[in-house]
Amino acid sequence: MTAIARIGGRGSFPPALLAVAAIPGLLVALPIAYAVMRSAEAGLSGIIAELTRPVTLELLISTLTLAISVTVLTVILGVAGAWVTERCDIPYAGAWRIVASAPLAMPALVSSYAWSSLGPQFQGMAGAIMILTLACAPLVYLPVAAALRGLDPGFEDVARSLGRGPWSTFLNVVVPQAAPAVMGGALLVSSHMLAEFGALSFLRVQTFTTAIFQQYEMQFDNATAALLSSVLMALCIPLALGEMRIRHGRRFSRSGKGTARSPQIIKLGVYRIPVLLGFAAFGLLAIGIPFGMLMYWLASGTSAGMGLERLAPAIVGSLSYSLSGGLLTTILAIPLVLASMRLRGAVVTIAERLPYAIHGLPGLVIALSLVFFAIRYAPPLYQSPALVLIAYVMLYLPLAQSAIRASAELVPPELEDVARTLGKKPLTAFMEVTLPNLLPGIGASLAMVVLQLMRELTATLLLAPSGVVTLATEFWSYTNDRAFAAAAPFAAALVIVSGVPVYVFTLRTLKRG
Repeated sequence: MTAIARIGGRGSFPPALLAVAAIPGLLVALPIAYAVMRSAEAGLSGIIAELTRPVTLELLISTLTLAISVTVLTVILGVAGAWVTERCDIPYAGAWRIVASAPLAMPALVSSYAWSSLGPQFQGMAGAIMILTLACAPLVYLPVAAALRGLDPGFEDVARSLGRGPWSTFLNVVVPQAAPAVMGGALLVSSHMLAEFGALSFLRVQTFTTAIFQQYEMQFDNATAALLSSVLMALCIPLALGEMRIRHGRRFSRSGKGTARSPQIIKLGVYRIPVLLGFAAFGLLAIGIPFGMLMYWLASGTSAGMGLERLAPAIVGSLSYSLSGGLLTTILAIPLVLASMRLRGAVVTIAERLPYAIHGLPGLVIALSLVFFAIRYAPPLYQSPALVLIAYVMLYLPLAQSAIRASAELVPPELEDVARTLGKKPLTAFMEVTLPNLLPGIGASLAMVVLQLMRELTATLLLAPSGVVTLATEFWSYTNDRAFAAAAPFAAALVIVSGVPVYVFTLRTLKRG
């Protein structure tokens, strides 16, 4: 049996794309190799001593507490919000959909800065759970809302005809159908919490990510940071397996094309006022207060006006790096997705799944591995834009894969076979037949990846060439010096610039189904 073979009936795969499909797998193997090599330098006794230290246990408890708490709360808020806006008679549902999605445009880094500047009472674990829950709720709300719009209400009609009430129908019929969307959003939130750094630094919460950064500052690229990275990677494995299981899980479809009816709208009755107050409170806490504090710091503060000459270069840096990184990530994801769908074998399987195995790692760990290998094996890459873009690909390739796969699954691969029978070469058939049909997924991939890269901090801090600045790095620099007013223009620009991909992504998501 060959290591790579074509899956029967799944279309052709241009040989020219096979080498390109292997590139991401090789790249994402670097953090794993780095953690193993650097950890081994500590020796067995050193590894055991480090992993059994009380502080390591404290970091583990803190990291898991944050990840589990925020994930559970975002699932509750996201599912409840989606159910109310899609299936209940709430007034001005369109406006509340915008409110539920809007926190995506307010990076957690900026939101944490705004809340922490109100006072130390909002710092610590409790404050972090509240602030990050508000910031991440759209990651569950959007896929669940899209799923509810696409479900066939015929299943619910049958349940009600059998005497089930609204709540019983919701729990036993709707929830199982929407479960892939719920779990997909929950896994995304969990991986974000494992990787979060900037927001937790403002909120004075210690996790593996912040500890790794501190170890890096104390001793450049040391073995302790690698050991902590290994523990964090171990925490990522269940998330990676869960994400892959969901992607290959069961899907529910309508009972027939064009036969789906509008779902029955549930009357809120006496719950209407509390629900409206809940949405208003969410909007106030997630957007209103952070935006208000941002305006306050823009208008006042002893450092107001400082560093404004760096605003334009920071905007240019953010746009150039995020757009370039988003484009490169999307380009590399296309052949990888097609290879996983049309070829089989251990090599293809490993290459396609490796990006998900490191999806929950923070940019800091990715950057450390790239610095390690660049200095030792490719010195010209160190402090180059290429190294930054490589880090971006490693960090956000799974987002691009998921978006492109959603479109690729709708394209009959036999179309390329037809083109081949008409004399087209494999690559030409792909470019003229398949690629145009992938454009919706490519657009979604660009929007999602660019959105994340706009606010990426740690990898850019460590890898960007001297003199290169972005909105996130400049914002971090001024807030690190407690110059909140000077940081405000960079935060405001970050929110505004992030608004474009947020609009594209949310518009596409909420129109599904």
